[in-house]
Amino acid sequence: MLSAQYQPKVYEQILSGFMVDRRVTLRVNRLKTDTRRVMELFRSENIKHERVNWYEDALIIQNKREKDFEDHRLFQEGEIYLQSLSSMIPPLVLQPKPGMKVLDLTAAPGGKSTQLAALMGNEGYILANEINSIRAERLKFNIERQGATIVEVRVGDGKRPDPRWNQFFDAVLLDAPCSGVGLFDMAHSRTYRGWSLRTVNQLAKEQRKLIEVAFNALKPGGILVYSTCTLMKEENETNIAWTLEKFGSQVSLEKIGLTLANAVTQPVQLESQSNTALIIIPTELYEGFFIAKLRKR
Repeated sequence: MLSAQYQPKVYEQILSGFMVDRRVTLRVNRLKTDTRRVMELFRSENIKHERVNWYEDALIIQNKREKDFEDHRLFQEGEIYLQSLSSMIPPLVLQPKPGMKVLDLTAAPGGKSTQLAALMGNEGYILANEINSIRAERLKFNIERQGATIVEVRVGDGKRPDPRWNQFFDAVLLDAPCSGVGLFDMAHSRTYRGWSLRTVNQLAKEQRKLIEVAFNALKPGGILVYSTCTLMKEENETNIAWTLEKFGSQVSLEKIGLTLANAVTQPVQLESQSNTALIIIPTELYEGFFIAKLRKR
């Protein structure tokens, strides 16, 4: 299916991305500290790192694994958050501002919710919705640990919105449940064991229901960022094309003005515009991801 959906060179890059060891990356929580202080501490502890030029809060770790940080003071106190570079991109594309009302429709474990709060300087309101009660507890824990005081957690099905959501939010982040193809790791069968075309098609239907909820929750002029960690067109471009057709003149597809250094990206042409959505090919630094930005007219 991937070989049918991508050009041969890109397809080969995707396969290579399934077989590399991903580097540890983290986000500095600006609600509690700043990147300069974290880097100074890392240097004193001989934790080798490099900065990410498109996001001042992101660091790439060169000589440690994720489990090495689990007992680290900065991690325990919520001053850093272990997060893939790709998953940091949707909140940046959303561009939340202090004072805004933002809905994170499928929020656990909370990396993006807490990143949104940091980008907003803890000013405004974020509703973090999660259907699974166990995952919601983890979400609450991460929110509290990182001091994201503007985030409220709702445990409930995102496809069954509260009537009060109607045209209430300035922005919605929908990092949709997906088949996870962008996260495949050939060394760990659990990352791909559950994949099937049937699952992809089921998820695509669910994603469209969530898109509809997200769109209705937006104020006119509001922004919806749709993202997945899959590379299947059924869950990505096809869903965006469906959204554009369903909402017609009510919706426009926005260009993503973010330049990612060291990332292998695949431009997407939708609505006769080029580069209107972003596919990130999996590499040593990035998980496979899809991101689109829509505006409610």
